[in-house]
Amino acid sequence: MAKKQAKTYELLTRGVEQVVPEEVAEGKLRSGKKLRVYLGIDPTGSKLHIGHSVPLRKLQAFADAGHEAIFLIGSFTAMIGDPTGRDAARQPLTREQVEANFQTYKKQAGRILDFSKVTIRYNHEWLEKLSSAETFKIMSHFTIQQMLQRDMFKERMKHDEDLSPMEFMYPLMQAYDSVVLDVDAEIGGNDQLFNMLCGRKLQERYGKREKFVIATKLLEGLDGRKMSKTYGNAVNITDEPNDMFGKIMSLRDDLIIRYFELCTDVPLAEIEGIKKSLKAGGNPRDAKARLAREIVEMYHGAKAAQAAEKEFNAVFRSGALPADIPKKKVSGKQKQADELLVALGLAQSRSEAKRLIEQGGVRMNGAVLSDWKERVDIKKGAVVQVGKRRFVEIS
Repeated sequence: MAKKQAKTYELLTRGVEQVVPEEVAEGKLRSGKKLRVYLGIDPTGSKLHIGHSVPLRKLQAFADAGHEAIFLIGSFTAMIGDPTGRDAARQPLTREQVEANFQTYKKQAGRILDFSKVTIRYNHEWLEKLSSAETFKIMSHFTIQQMLQRDMFKERMKHDEDLSPMEFMYPLMQAYDSVVLDVDAEIGGNDQLFNMLCGRKLQERYGKREKFVIATKLLEGLDGRKMSKTYGNAVNITDEPNDMFGKIMSLRDDLIIRYFELCTDVPLAEIEGIKKSLKAGGNPRDAKARLAREIVEMYHGAKAAQAAEKEFNAVFRSGALPADIPKKKVSGKQKQADELLVALGLAQSRSEAKRLIEQGGVRMNGAVLSDWKERVDIKKGAVVQVGKRRFVEIS
C-alpha cells in the first residue's frame, strides 16, 4: 500500500512544475478510479528531443499506473501554429508537411510510449468538422482581455508587433480537444499552462468532467539555454549511442540532477544521494557518466550504452580516434583552412570556420590549425577534428 501511495505521489511531483488545481488532482487519484489523461503534441518538426520526453514519460507513467492514456496528435492545430514562446507569428504548416512530420513522430515516441497501453488520436477528426456556429460558440466563452493575459501576447502588443486572430484561436482549438476527449487530466510542458487551463474552463462550460492539468518542468539544453536545434544543444531521441553519450558528457554540471530527475527512471532516493555526493566534492564526471549510461540504455539498450561509454573513454581519456569516423570527399589538392571546414560539413559558413580556428578548436591529424588563411594539403585519410567530439576523414 505504501509503495502504491509513493507511485501516486510521484505522478504529481516528479518532473512536475505545477498541478492546477492540486486538490482536484489529489482527490481524483485518491478515489482509485481509472482516469482519462491526455498529452497533445503538434508535429511541427521532424525530430523529438529528450526535452519532449518529459511529458511523454509522464503520460506513460499514468498508463503504467492503470489509467487511460491518450497521445493526441495535433494534426489540425499544427496547421494553425502554436504561438507559445514565439515573439513572431509561426508559419502555418500544410497538411502534407504535418503528415510527413508525423510519420517520424510515432516511431520516435514509441521509444517512450507503449502503444499497447496508450491510444493515439488525431484532432483533425473533430476540429476540421466544426461549423462556423460551433466555432463562434467556443469563442463566446473567452474574452480578448483573457487572451491578452498571455505574456507573449503582452510583449508583442507592447512592441507594436503583429498578432493575428489565428494565434488567438490556437488555445481555443486546443481547449476544444479536452471537451471532445472529456478527460480528467491533461499533461503538457509548463509553457503550455495557459492553453491547458483554457481547456479546463471550456470543459466546465460544456458540462464535462472537471479537469486538472499537470505542467511538467521544461528541460534546459546542454548549455543551460532553451533546448533547440538552432543552438545545437539538444539531445535527440534518434541520436546514435556514441553521439548521445558524448553530448550528455558535455552537460553543464549544474544541470546533472535535473537531467536525472526528468530524463531517467533512477529512484529519487538515489538521485538525492548523487546530489549530496556532488555537494560534498564528488567528481561531476562520474555522475555524468552514470547519467549518460542511463539515457543511452533507455533508447538503445544496455549493450549500446556499454559500447558508447567504452568508445568515449577511448577517445577522450586515451586520445584514440573514434571507431566510426564519417568520411567525405573533398575536391582539389589544397584548400584554405576555413574553406576546408565548410567542405567537410564541420562548419556551416566560412565565418563560423574562422571563429572555430581562431579559438584553437580545430586539429588536422592531431596538429592544431591556428591560421584560418593557411593553405592545407588535401590528403586521403587525413582526419580533421572540431572540438572534442566531431571528426571527419578525407576520403
